[in-house]
Amino acid sequence: MKILKKGAEADVYISSWNGKKSVLKIRKEKKYRNSSLDTRIRKQRTIREAQIISYVKSFGISTPLIYFVNYKNFSIYMQYVKGKLIRDMDEKSIPKTCLQIGMIAGTLHQNGIMHGDLTTSNFILTSKHLFVIDFGLANRTEKPDDHAVDLRLFKEILNSVHANVMKKSWKNFITGYEKSVGKKYCKKILELVSVIESRGRYATVV
Repeated sequence: MKILKKGAEADVYISSWNGKKSVLKIRKEKKYRNSSLDTRIRKQRTIREAQIISYVKSFGISTPLIYFVNYKNFSIYMQYVKGKLIRDMDEKSIPKTCLQIGMIAGTLHQNGIMHGDLTTSNFILTSKHLFVIDFGLANRTEKPDDHAVDLRLFKEILNSVHANVMKKSWKNFITGYEKSVGKKYCKKILELVSVIESRGRYATVV
């Protein structure tokens, strides 16, 4: 197996499943947690991630196919998606793609899903579709505050990784998001994003 990504919660490998190139995601043990608690948390999160990835397909969003979930070693075998990460695209192409990302984010929120790690590293553009990956931090939630956290994170990523095209990309993202959720809800979420930003800006470290 070849390591694809090492993360705080899990490691991701290039592997194979029934002769098909696949991605294997294995959740890491957390030594600081009680052993039985750690086992329960990793099992719950592995199950939840696989369920959400499959559920998201039901409302038309492209996600990797789930091949197999192993509850004993907290791993998921899933489809290898061949394409280009949005993070690595030419800067001129990113703003246009952000319109579609905004629509996808809005569709997720409309259906009660918070992605939890909404970044340009978690979208892959193939020849036919824009795939969303890594639902390891995703949750089922209808709370506007949670949806605002998704948007705030995406805005931060644009500002830090794609600063040269940040304004146009964010504008397009919001246009797409509004198309999915409507003007009223979009306005509400943007107001909450501003509240989150103000908390960070004026927080005092004691």
